[in-house]
Amino acid sequence: MPLMQSKAKKIIIYQMMTRLFGNQTTLNKPYGTAEENGVGKFNDITDVALKGIKELGVSHVWYTGILEHALLTDYTKFGIPLDDADVVKGRAGSPYAIKDYYDVDPDLAVDVKNRIQEFEQLVERTHKNDLKVIIDFVPNHVARAYHSDSKPVGVKDLGEEDDKSVAFKSFNNFYYLPGQTFQPPGNYLALGAQNSFPTKDGKFTESPAKVSGNDQFTATPTVNDWFETVKLNYGIDIQGGRKTYFDPVPNTWIKMKDILVYWAQKKVDGFRCDMAEMVPVEFWHWAIPQVRAVNPEIIFIAEIYNPAVYRNFIDNGKFDFLYDKVQLYDQLRLLTNQNSQAIEISKIQESLKGINANMVHFLENHDEQRIASPSFASDPWKAVPAMVISATIDQSPMMIYFGQEVGEPGSGAEGFSGEDGRTTMFDYWGVPAHQKWMNQGKFDGGGLSQEQKQLHQFYSDILNFAANNPAIASGDYFDVTQLNAEKGNCPPLVHAFARTSGEENLLIVSNFNSKLEKAKLQLPDEVVKAMRLEANTKYIGRDLLRSGMDVGFDNFVTELELPPYSSFIFKIKS
Repeated sequence: MPLMQSKAKKIIIYQMMTRLFGNQTTLNKPYGTAEENGVGKFNDITDVALKGIKELGVSHVWYTGILEHALLTDYTKFGIPLDDADVVKGRAGSPYAIKDYYDVDPDLAVDVKNRIQEFEQLVERTHKNDLKVIIDFVPNHVARAYHSDSKPVGVKDLGEEDDKSVAFKSFNNFYYLPGQTFQPPGNYLALGAQNSFPTKDGKFTESPAKVSGNDQFTATPTVNDWFETVKLNYGIDIQGGRKTYFDPVPNTWIKMKDILVYWAQKKVDGFRCDMAEMVPVEFWHWAIPQVRAVNPEIIFIAEIYNPAVYRNFIDNGKFDFLYDKVQLYDQLRLLTNQNSQAIEISKIQESLKGINANMVHFLENHDEQRIASPSFASDPWKAVPAMVISATIDQSPMMIYFGQEVGEPGSGAEGFSGEDGRTTMFDYWGVPAHQKWMNQGKFDGGGLSQEQKQLHQFYSDILNFAANNPAIASGDYFDVTQLNAEKGNCPPLVHAFARTSGEENLLIVSNFNSKLEKAKLQLPDEVVKAMRLEANTKYIGRDLLRSGMDVGFDNFVTELELPPYSSFIFKIKS
């Protein structure tokens, strides 16, 4: 694929579940221990691995699950307290139940005593390979047994100075249920019925009970709640009509800002902020500029699911980018399964006008089902149109999840999460399709089937193209679908849009149908003007994606035959 170089480059994010990425063990025993199922280390992410990631077109690596979180592996000989099984999900634990904001997961270190240094070496190695580092910041909740043994001298621990006799106080770090004792969900069987653990007894001592991470003001949360976490208090009296107490600055604000600065000083290039909308936008407005004083180039990505507050989190919250899950992702998933119409995409683009470039697009991440799973599309090739649209519709970042590029189906009942079409984030596991690309540490795809190699090549092609083509990285967007749908030219499952920058004029056409579609596409007047096309002139569109196919334009109209689940990127020229 010809790559058009430009000064502007589009951000391409590669998310990895760090503990799974370098794991070569293939046993995959449900709830298996780290010794049985294996666990990837910082040191497994070698220069060769990073080079392979870089070759996909990636600019940023999101190392998921870096911060120390509650888990069920015994590291007591290293001074790390044993966690209580009754408030840990899975054996490896949720990466979002943070146990120490100032430390990293001991699972990830070859030498546990030097785990911070191994992380710092990974950051250095990543930068040496011309890639930037993103890590999670989890501001809304922490593990029930949160205690930092790595905090800098003089730092007070979360909750250390709380007044636990009251439900709410603006200075407190947590919310309390005075007079009540926490009870783990009665139907939660840690590690399943078949496995034991020294701290598995159906009990967890917490009195007074703290409020659970998903705002559950009860001492008896259910197994479907975030019962393994406790909610942080940012100065909002949730039970008191959500009245705010932001002046003076709440103690939690100061502690969390200091944590961000700590990691920024370790040369992290960005934060993916977990459930950012559950934390007041006023905190972000206050904290993010202070972190940027350490590194003006650092980026902040909000995991956010409420379109009504998108602009507030960009304009006032100072976020660079937001998840585009409930709009583009959801719509593309529906279209992949022929459960919607392509015209809906143009409505989403219009609703996001002015902030399109701020939306992070993706088809997979640790929360979502794998494309190749029966729960989504079963066949990774069916998502080609969705992938092309995600990667090229905006100037905004595009994110993929490790293994997506080789068709990982996320199969197996790994432990806590069961058979759900996702790759586990709670248990130790080997990721089979990814392990074939890893090829025993060679990271050369040597174990992949021919079809998997072709899929990997497709991802490399589209991501590199999106990252480097000026019309995609920095150009303008124009919808082509609506006009042609209104004229009856375009079947409901065919989508088209234009991207332009200087002499680079692109028409991107996708067919979500499982059968061949015929479409006639007329370029709207605004596209003709933006592309500086002239009447009575013959134009040709050449596909830059894979086929090399040429199509002709007669008076700015072209007729196409589109194979099932196909996409074309036509460069228009005379």
